[in-house]
Amino acid sequence: MYDSDLSNEEWVLVEHHFDPKDQRGNAHKHPKKLIVDTILYVVKGGITWRLLPNDFPPWKTIYGHFSRWNKKGTWTAVLNKLTQLHRQKEGREPTPS
Repeated sequence: MYDSDLSNEEWVLVEHHFDPKDQRGNAHKHPKKLIVDTILYVVKGGITWRLLPNDFPPWKTIYGHFSRWNKKGTWTAVLNKLTQLHRQKEGREPTPS
């Protein structure tokens, strides 16, 4: 486990964003949480995809998921949701006026 990994509680809040829209390709070799944790490791560590440690899935697999989710707007949706939750936790309106 790395410092950049999501806790199980955090994962529950965002995992539905990473569900496939097309059920034909539902079987994945690597769990979605591991893929997201790996992407967070790259972002937090500021490393290149190719320098991922060997205990992560292959970098091309991770980058492929990152790229597809980025093009679909998944990351924007996740960050917007987390921002809303954070604002509510602070007693503010979920979206800024």
